[in-house]
Amino acid sequence: MIQAIVFDVDDTLYDQQQPFKNAVHKIVTDFCDDDMHDLYIRFRVHSDELFPKVLTGEWDLVTMRNYRIQQSLRDLGYDSISDTNALRFQAIYEEELDNITLHEEVRKTLDFLKENEIPMGIITNGPTDHQYKKVKQLGLLHWIHPDNVIISQATGFQKPEREIFQLAEERFGFDGKTTLYVGDSFENDIVGAKSCDWHALWFNHRLRDIPHGEQELFDLELNGFDQLHDTVCGIFAPLSV
Repeated sequence: MIQAIVFDVDDTLYDQQQPFKNAVHKIVTDFCDDDMHDLYIRFRVHSDELFPKVLTGEWDLVTMRNYRIQQSLRDLGYDSISDTNALRFQAIYEEELDNITLHEEVRKTLDFLKENEIPMGIITNGPTDHQYKKVKQLGLLHWIHPDNVIISQATGFQKPEREIFQLAEERFGFDGKTTLYVGDSFENDIVGAKSCDWHALWFNHRLRDIPHGEQELFDLELNGFDQLHDTVCGIFAPLSV
């Protein structure tokens, strides 16, 4: 029986594409909205591929951030932007992140979990200060104890590495075999969680395909925010007080 739940943050607890979209339009004024989804996906791919280089010191954070937006534009056939405009993009993107809010279905889900005293946690990839700012902006500490928040840079590990999930088990006091991980990234969230025998819910609201050659590792798949509350309530109904 599942007894605890751990969440990803980016594009799982809030819609990350909206602040990204706003920043893109302010830098690339002729960008076509029809390409926004694909650009966002490429941006996430490059983020996931390159952040390990930041952790090891091979790349600095500014270089990584510039490259991911420049290369994402090139991937879709757009002219790249200068380093100056890449820095402007990042600055605007961070300003837009100051306005992020929880999706209402996420809020309802967290309320249900807290009311029923279901143990909760967070594992998120990224720079410590940047990610913790999002945690605070979203008000997540109202539902989740600060000790149950793990940010990859502070650990030296990152999803999908099994070590970060093992660290969560130790720090949170959770048994992975009775813990559900919820995240939007198949490669980071689902593969990582299943490597430690956790249950995994793929929150695939971007309707991505399973990467070529991968198996359907997830235990559940949801395709929209409107499915989250009822699904989580159903999972934890036996533990409801």
